[in-house]
Amino acid sequence: MTSRADAIQILREYNKERFHILHGLTVGGVLRWYAEQLGYGDEAEHWEVVGILHDVDFELYPDQHCIKAPELLRAHGVSEDVIYSVCSHGWKLTVDIEPKHEMEKVLYAADELTGLIGAAARMRPSKSVSDMEVKSLKKKFKDKKFAAGCSRDVILDGAANLGWEPDKLFADTIDAMRSCEDSINREIAEMFGE
Repeated sequence: MTSRADAIQILREYNKERFHILHGLTVGGVLRWYAEQLGYGDEAEHWEVVGILHDVDFELYPDQHCIKAPELLRAHGVSEDVIYSVCSHGWKLTVDIEPKHEMEKVLYAADELTGLIGAAARMRPSKSVSDMEVKSLKKKFKDKKFAAGCSRDVILDGAANLGWEPDKLFADTIDAMRSCEDSINREIAEMFGE
């Protein structure tokens, strides 16, 4: 099994920009939190590894996102189940790989949402999700010009695919990001010598 440390090493081989590494670690931490909450605690590291690696090909191959990933991951001996899960978040966008497992459905729903929440957090005086409320996130969600690259359709489709109301996805993903924000910020600062 690919470990968290292995996943970070692979991510950093193909991604140099701070933003992409931060996003990978954040989605990994969010998936770990969801694994614990949804009764998959014994698979928490597996969920986190998928989250860390989900955009492995995005920085170098944005036009082949989720298409180039299998080649990159196979070169590092990453298992086919992880590769399938990683690629499933490109469903309906770049690939026809449907999220089937609950973890894949969470990744599909939460990936874009973590970007929106992160952008909203950076606008706050605290620069943190620690004091963010669903109400303020919903205002940003409705403003199509804010974080325009974060697809609202994917977020809503992802919530529906999980059988959740959007407010539940919003609240849970904020909580998930709170759970790992400080440790990830420390890890990023160490990586980049900040």
